[in-house]
Amino acid sequence: MPYEEKYKKAELPHAISLQDRRKLTVSGVEDVESFDENAIVLQTAGGFLVLRGSALHIDRLSIEGGELLVTGRIDSLVYEEPAVKGGFFARIFG
Repeated sequence: MPYEEKYKKAELPHAISLQDRRKLTVSGVEDVESFDENAIVLQTAGGFLVLRGSALHIDRLSIEGGELLVTGRIDSLVYEEPAVKGGFFARIFG
């Protein structure tokens, strides 16, 4: 058995919990691609997730456990598929 298959990272279950548009908990987080106070781009077990809002703050992040806690005003949650030619980030931040 090749090393990569033997020690392949187990896929984390993906779930989202939003409370009063002010507190967001996401599980199944694999990586944080980018973040600022108006947008956070996550790679999750369910695909790329773009969070938009204002005064966004990452309160807790555990990549090993796959959990993220965000506070601030959450205006939208959108799943995106990455574009082959790098247009993904141009669409998000353009």
